[in-house]
Amino acid sequence: MDFLMSGLAACGACLFTNPLEVVKTRMQLQGELQAPGTYQRHYRNVFHAFITIGKVDGLAALQKGLAPALLYQFLMNGIRLGTYGLAEAKGYLHTAEGTHSPIRSAAAGALAGVLGAYLGSPIYMVKTHLQAQAASEIAVGHQYKHQIFPPQSWKVALAAAMVSGVAVVLAMTPFDVVSTRLYNQPTDTQGKGLMYRGVLDALLQTARTEGIFGMYKGIGASYFRLGPHTILSLFFWDQLRSLYYTYTK
Repeated sequence: MDFLMSGLAACGACLFTNPLEVVKTRMQLQGELQAPGTYQRHYRNVFHAFITIGKVDGLAALQKGLAPALLYQFLMNGIRLGTYGLAEAKGYLHTAEGTHSPIRSAAAGALAGVLGAYLGSPIYMVKTHLQAQAASEIAVGHQYKHQIFPPQSWKVALAAAMVSGVAVVLAMTPFDVVSTRLYNQPTDTQGKGLMYRGVLDALLQTARTEGIFGMYKGIGASYFRLGPHTILSLFFWDQLRSLYYTYTK
């Protein structure tokens, strides 16, 4: 569970910080191996870079490389924080006398960090290539022409649904858990619930008794259901509308 929760938490943060990662990548590649003053500065500072990228490449460009960025964050931070949490749970961070060992903690943190960075490095490379892609007038660094999916591919919609699903699932899972429990609770002869008085009471009881993780039970299943469900719903809706208009004209 530590691996899953750490990875999903990092993905949630990545949705908001990825534009800064795009700006950082562009600014770091600007003037690569060129003496100061000998190249055109497309990006003067962070704010100018935001405006320039949004104006020339479009606002969507500020989220370039989001799919590999999310995968990288999930993998790297899931492994890094999950491994450290596992070491802590197993008692490896304490001495034989039971006291906390700063040296062991530092060693476990370093090992977890190295492992996460090593396994996530190939995905980080893909992310960098995609974030560096820009219109010719503001391009910096080498321009790789990677294309994950063909234009208009159903895979684009599926990937978009899975990416946006991270934020949706993080926000909605506690309420989904409460909804399931309210519907499933035993009732008295008048049909009144015997365990929870309502939504707020169910949230508070779950948080007090099971902790924050208790409010996110089933989050993995919720996430992997959301993307395909959304795509299939829209696909079937579009096909049914097409059939309706074909045979009613």
